[in-house]
Amino acid sequence: MQKIEIRILDNHSFEVRVEAKNPTIHVVTLQPSYAEKLSGGKVSAEVLIEKSFEFLLARESNTSILRSFDLAVIARYFPDYEDEIARHLVQHFHSSS
Repeated sequence: MQKIEIRILDNHSFEVRVEAKNPTIHVVTLQPSYAEKLSGGKVSAEVLIEKSFEFLLARESNTSILRSFDLAVIARYFPDYEDEIARHLVQHFHSSS
């Protein structure tokens, strides 16, 4: 699995580095209302973004992921994203508590 590193740029923007054969850097925005919708406030924005990138990387290469996007756009490309990510976040929350 590729290594995912997340750095906070500001309240709504994050830099995501994917270390792989061909490393990539992505800028992701995340609106608080969307984070609340997906996670119910149970995990940090960084965890939500990391899990979202794991979701994406299971379906496409890091070089195919948009270089700059809002996290909500994932659901346009992958209609199962919101249900899947909610399920993964519940598992993450229970395993880390």
